[in-house]
This record gives sequence, structure tokens and C-alpha cells, in this order.
Amino acid sequence: MPSLLKRNHKRILVVRPDRVGDVVLSTPVYHTLKESFPGCLVGALVSPYTSPLLKGNPYIDVIITDDPDQKSAGGDGFFRKVREIQSYHFDTALLLMPTKRTAYLLFLSGIPYRVGVGHILYEVLTFMHGVSRRKYNPLRHESEYMLDLAEKIGAVELWTKPEIFVADEEKAAARKFLEKKGLDTDKLIAGIHPGSGHSAPNWEVGRYSEFAKLLSASGIQVLVTGSDTEGALEKAFAQTGSRDVKTSFGELSLRELTAVISVMNVLVSSSTGPMHIASAVGTPTVSMFCPLTACSPKLWGPIGNLSEVILPPEDFCGSKCPGDPHICTFGGGNEGILVHSVLEAIKELFNKTESAYDNSAGNGQRC
Repeated sequence: MPSLLKRNHKRILVVRPDRVGDVVLSTPVYHTLKESFPGCLVGALVSPYTSPLLKGNPYIDVIITDDPDQKSAGGDGFFRKVREIQSYHFDTALLLMPTKRTAYLLFLSGIPYRVGVGHILYEVLTFMHGVSRRKYNPLRHESEYMLDLAEKIGAVELWTKPEIFVADEEKAAARKFLEKKGLDTDKLIAGIHPGSGHSAPNWEVGRYSEFAKLLSASGIQVLVTGSDTEGALEKAFAQTGSRDVKTSFGELSLRELTAVISVMNVLVSSSTGPMHIASAVGTPTVSMFCPLTACSPKLWGPIGNLSEVILPPEDFCGSKCPGDPHICTFGGGNEGILVHSVLEAIKELFNKTESAYDNSAGNGQRC
């Protein structure tokens, strides 16, 4: 049997049906496949929620959504999805995140050559090729691990920057939204996304509220974003009393949020999906991270944009670490990651942005 490297891959399905940040970080794979296999058809299998992130991507020909909890639930839903995948006659599939459901979806869809991560039992039972992460040693970025699967089938033109394509009319609509909120789009606007779904260490809302007030006092307008389930967070920001701190919880679809982030001057958050959205649309980020391996910026940090990553002081982590990164709040009072440290990082980022603009102005280019 010829190796995967010697095959002419003509119809490739890329599978990443999980969270926002993971889907954003998978986008270099699509670009890589299109450049490495000219003329191939590239499909994406993602969740209905994250599929808008791939809208307008010129490196994706087909977007298939799988919703195992609703439309694709149960045996009937599973086999409907099998038949849908079969209809595209894919010859190769890259399973960027291993799940039992998707392994059997790809197997029963009759895709001959399938590559997954590791050597999990259900991957072995479905005769899937595997790419080892070697227990994350040495530690690399998540996007690089996903590109390993593209290299496994012979991809050579590796693209490393995450990409989300936002149309001009979407950006215009985003500016109108900000103006309706009372923000001046000709002046600096900082986004704050305080929620993280407890997926990573994060400030408590009170510290975010304090930070928003400090930003406003520094002459920087603020838009705080979140979901319609985070009403408690929104109330905390309403108490800042600043006219330049606006909130938007549950008002924006994922695609609309992406467009709004694309016209901001900076986004401040912990390690969360909107941070990766910002990096993919070129918006500078200031992000708070934990140094533990599973949360490390080496693995999950923003890539491809101007960014500042802030870690807690070493002595804080050494004495105050709760052992569970999902409950860490980066300290309180005068400990941990302080609001003034984040403000200084934003100012440093704005200095870099202004410098980049000045350097490119002579070439008639705007960064």
C-alpha cells in the first residue's frame, strides 16, 4: 500500500467540531492544504455554533455541521450525517481532535485514508493512521500540532497564521453598532471579554470592572462583551459609572462579535475564544495566562498579531497556586496580575502599533 505521502489527495475533509478557539487555530490547516494540493476540494466538519467563523474563507469549499445534541442526535441523526459526508466522496480526512463519534462517522462514510491524533482504541478499531503528540514534549503551539496531520499526508506549503475573513460591509455594520452604543470609532476602543466558561484561569469580575474604570479614566473607550447567560457580569460593569464603558451581552452573534472585534484597537481577556478571534482578524491583544503546561501561552497563546501576554509573578504562583487552573483568579488585592500591569501592557501595545504605522507610512501602506 502506497504511503500517505505519495497519494494524490483530491478531496480532503478537516474535522474540528469543538470550541471557538480550537476552530480558529485550525484555520492554517485549510490554507496549507490548498497550497500543498492545488485543485483539491477542502471541506470542514465543525459544530453549527462555530461554523460562522469559517464563512468567506477562500481555502474552504464545503462546510458541514454536526450537532449531536439536536439535529444530528440519536442513531437516525448519526446515519444522516454519515450519508451527507458520503455524498462528497472525500478520499482523505484529518481528525484534528479525537472523538469516538467523529472517528466512526469518518469510518462509516467510507473515507479511505483517515489521520487522527494518537492511537486511541476507537481510532485503532477504525483503522485510522495516527500522529503522536509525544506527550507535548517538547511543548509547541496547538496550531502546530494540528499542522502535523497535514504534514502526515504530504503537505509542504505550511501556513501558520490563523485567519478569519471579515467583509468590508461586516466591518461597516460593526462600526455602526459601536456608534449606536455611544462609542466614537475615530478614537481608541478597547474590548474586554471577561467570561471564559471556567476553561482557563481568569480575573474575577470585580477586577475586570476596576480595570474598565481605569481604562476609561485614561481616555480609552471600552466595550465589554459576553453572552446572554452572563447577566451577573454585565451588572458589575454597569456600576462603574463611566460614560465610556459600554456593555454588550447577548446582543451579537458569533459572526457579529468577530466583526466588532476586527474594528477594535485592542482586546483584553484571559485565554479564551475571542482572544483567538482577535489574533485571526489582526486585532492586538493583551492576554492573561497561567504558566502551567496545560494553560501555557506556548500552547495556547495568540499568534499572528501584535500581542502582550501577561503571567502572574513567579512568587505568586509558587505560593498561591490553587492547583486547579479552572478556579484560579490571578489573585486579589495587591497580589497576582494587577490592573495597572495590564494597563501598562496596553500602552506598550499602542506604542508598537503607532511605530508599525509610522514605519509603513513611507511605503504607502497602513498596517
